[in-house]
Amino acid sequence: MTKQTADLFKQGTLELLILRLLSSGSLNGWDIMQRIQLVSGEVLSVTPGALYPALHRLEARGLISALWRQSDNNRKAKFYGLTARGRKQLETQRKEWERFSGAVDLIMRDA
Repeated sequence: MTKQTADLFKQGTLELLILRLLSSGSLNGWDIMQRIQLVSGEVLSVTPGALYPALHRLEARGLISALWRQSDNNRKAKFYGLTARGRKQLETQRKEWERFSGAVDLIMRDA
């Protein structure tokens, strides 16, 4: 796999994870980073330098929306939420991911 292909794969995976987390409710960037790390058992982590460009891409494509609100610590923060278009995209990407990961699993078990 070339570096460019690997980067595109990681970018798509990060976007899928963001959409999935936002399907449960709106979150700010810090919360998204923390949830990815926590839910993955600290196997996955994302930096602000990777997260915020992904959020901006998703917002530009109309998959998420953003709204400034007060955070839990009384600071102003941008909260992101899933749009109807984003929910459809999540389902499409989730099916593709399940197909892909299932195929890899089969090869790892039975090859």
